[in-house]
Amino acid sequence: MTFARDTLIGDPDRLPRLPGWVTSRRAETLEDVAFLSGAALAQLHIVLSRNDVPHALLRDRLALRAAEACVTFSGRPERAGELRDAWHLLRPDDLPGPAGEVYLSWRRAAERPVSIKALHRALPETAPEQIAMALDAGQGAPVARAAMALEAVLTQAPRAEVSGLILADAALAQALGWDHLLPVLAGGLKRADLRKRGDDLRLACHRAVTASGLEATRLAADLARRAAHLKSVAPKLRAKGAGEAVAIFLTRDAVAPAALPLPDRAARRLCERLVDLGAVRELSGRDTFRLYGV
Repeated sequence: MTFARDTLIGDPDRLPRLPGWVTSRRAETLEDVAFLSGAALAQLHIVLSRNDVPHALLRDRLALRAAEACVTFSGRPERAGELRDAWHLLRPDDLPGPAGEVYLSWRRAAERPVSIKALHRALPETAPEQIAMALDAGQGAPVARAAMALEAVLTQAPRAEVSGLILADAALAQALGWDHLLPVLAGGLKRADLRKRGDDLRLACHRAVTASGLEATRLAADLARRAAHLKSVAPKLRAKGAGEAVAIFLTRDAVAPAALPLPDRAARRLCERLVDLGAVRELSGRDTFRLYGV
């Protein structure tokens, strides 16, 4: 994922942090809140310029968080664990269910560079013309454009929260010059915020970006450290296909052993070995049908 030409290499423990005044200050006016969200986005942009951050993995994990927020907005009970299961334990020809569809939409939206074609793949029920209109709905600063895209979708279809939030994040990415959508808005908004319009909605979006920008920066730093450790232990892995397996772990929020390019038993042994080395974690808490992730 390309955010800047001059990508940086460095110690993951020294990733730049968001200044404390960005989150400690309680801003009330639209101008003050916009200033803070701009600072959060500037800091996030710097972090995303670094190639020691596993960008695809970061997007995939943020997609899970965004899907969880959207499922919560709809009143459904599924949380991260159930959403992972809805996708990773899906059998051929099965349908993922409503919550799984939400998760699939976010994953598809975040995994490819922003384009109308890619967004239509993530939102097949939204016509390409509607996607183009939403992306072009706003002008001005990035968060304002994202808020206008969200408002345009929700004005036309008040219950289309998933489509609106995905297209709002896409508009934000385009305005910032990012190649890929980074899911940030959904995790910082409340259900009541989605009923707001005009300046009230813009204010909510600025606050959401400030809060989510901080969380995304922290997550990027954590994943950079974990990715560095996984790469450092990779030479200790002797299984054929281990290198490809490590590459998969560095791009996906969760991985089932069956998804690795190894025989079933060898894949399970590799996952257990990586857990023993502290390079990945078992995410499901089960004895069978386990999922692993960095």
